[in-house]
Amino acid sequence: MAVSQSSVFSESARGDAALSQINITPLIDVMLVLLIIFMVISPVVSRSLDAKLPQPSKEAVAPDTRPMQLVAQADGRYRLDGVVHDLGTLGSALVQSAATDPERVLMVSASDDADYQSFANALAAAEDSGVRQIAHGN
Repeated sequence: MAVSQSSVFSESARGDAALSQINITPLIDVMLVLLIIFMVISPVVSRSLDAKLPQPSKEAVAPDTRPMQLVAQADGRYRLDGVVHDLGTLGSALVQSAATDPERVLMVSASDDADYQSFANALAAAEDSGVRQIAHGN
């Protein structure tokens, strides 16, 4: 069993060449297993839900979506939707507006020459009256 030197070198050269190629058989096996898993799971995941959506009532009336306008003026008076109030009557007017439509937005703003205290009083009156949605207007 004599082995020549040239055959040993040629064997090792072929072995290196075989190891440098990629063996894709395990990759194909993994891909086929994943494909089978997704084919089994996808019908389970894509089942439908029985949902009952709310139906609109025919007698519902659309609420007034215009916001109420409250403007603090320089003379210490307040204009609520065009009606002039002082600080004492403003609270009752806001309570009445909040009672009729509690979801209506109140836009509070101040005239250009009004001081900050009148604007702060308007905000305090709006919060005390029970208005839920208060915004700052122009």
